Amino acid sequence: MLFREVIGMSEPAAFAILVSVFCIAVALRRRYFSSISDIPGPYFASFSILWQLWAIIQGHIELKSIELHENLGHFVRISHNEVSVSHPDAIRKILLTPLRKADWYKVMALPDHRFQTPMSEVDPKIRVLRAKNVAPAYTLSHIVKSESYIDDRISLLSMRLTSFSTSKTPVEFDKWFNYLAFDVIGEVTFSRAFGFLEAGKDLGGSIANSRILTLYVTLAGFFYSLHKATLGNPIMERWGLMPQQHIFDTTKRAIQIRQRNPDVRNDMLSLWLQQLQDAPEKFQENDMYGVVNATVGAGADTVSASLQAFFYYMIRSPKCIERARKEIEDARTDGMKPVSFEVARQLPYFQACLKETWRMHTPVGLGLARVVPDQGLTIGEKHFEAGTTLSINQWVIHRSKEFFGEDAGVFNPDRWIEPRGQAMEQYYIPFGAGYNSCPGRNLANLEVSKTAATLLRDFDIRQVDPEQDWTYEAHFTAVPYGWPCYVQRRERSL
Repeated sequence: MLFREVIGMSEPAAFAILVSVFCIAVALRRRYFSSISDIPGPYFASFSILWQLWAIIQGHIELKSIELHENLGHFVRISHNEVSVSHPDAIRKILLTPLRKADWYKVMALPDHRFQTPMSEVDPKIRVLRAKNVAPAYTLSHIVKSESYIDDRISLLSMRLTSFSTSKTPVEFDKWFNYLAFDVIGEVTFSRAFGFLEAGKDLGGSIANSRILTLYVTLAGFFYSLHKATLGNPIMERWGLMPQQHIFDTTKRAIQIRQRNPDVRNDMLSLWLQQLQDAPEKFQENDMYGVVNATVGAGADTVSASLQAFFYYMIRSPKCIERARKEIEDARTDGMKPVSFEVARQLPYFQACLKETWRMHTPVGLGLARVVPDQGLTIGEKHFEAGTTLSINQWVIHRSKEFFGEDAGVFNPDRWIEPRGQAMEQYYIPFGAGYNSCPGRNLANLEVSKTAATLLRDFDIRQVDPEQDWTYEAHFTAVPYGWPCYVQRRERSL
């Protein structure tokens, strides 16, 4: 009261001044008196998360991060408490060491915090336990059991593309590769495709909703407590209002249909249901729904991005196409069937092309963030205090001239066959690294290998406008769109 009388201000005005002074004090402390104040970075990153948020909204945080590291070096401050690291020791000390993940990952429990998964779990010890419960379904030995059903999906896609070839109608690969990815997930998880390829359209707005959800989830991760109290509150699920509702409804419906399916197979869900029955104290129903939601939510965009990137770079490299195609043809595959994974995985140049694709266009554009432990962490000559967030952006690592040579920005599959290729392996992290590496990498590798080899063998592909660069947005996943192509069925495969 006396303060207001002395300065002659109303209570709201006085409160506004106090809040402003507090915010300025916090900003000054973060900018000038933090343990990472000496690390260069964007101005707004020195006292807030505004730079990160704006870069994510713009859809190219990966390219901005590359530019920052090229200009500023191994350590770049990208928020008041986060440093992006590209030091040669970074992968070993941040990703290969079981550090706690940043709280941002908690938002990956879909549709809300009740449905935990290995990806949403931030504690490394608990994460390992969660991973053990679901890992058998992701093993290559289990995934390959569904190869014949994946073949059916690839064959249907080929038939669809043949009709585009006949009618000379442009193909939008962002849509058709998403249709394929969703249907393959349906086959390997629920013993039944969702039906996207048959319908030839986005069923129920799944793809459109997924893209909107990706941006929301990516931003919400920075405000997890607020998200958990509002749109991530379980009560929203009862009302059908949460942003992730569509994924939850889709997987719940798929599980219900599967329970009525007389042709159910030994799919991924069968192993999780068995785990639910055998060890209910370790793996509960919400855990099962969580991992199913994550599989459906994350699997489609990453596969679509990978297949698009493969053909985008390959059609700009005619010599690479000729060489990879000859390798496939020399393997004497049955032209009426999709290329088997056993054959595709043993084609060295073709696999080098895939590897280079994932280096040039890693599906995830956001940095992989970990928290410095109590004892601190030293990388190079820089010591980081406990609680500091350190992140590794896969794009930054993969485009580094220090690790991949002066041609790091060029699509060059030969780098993996040349003598230098072995030394590069330690910096190749498209699926992450260590205990937190992507659990779906085996499915992605099998699906992308088979599809890319089959379409490369059976079709000539060219852009409608060869001079047009594609467009993509990297919020969390970097999904391309907007580069229509003509396809022409090759005579030898008829």
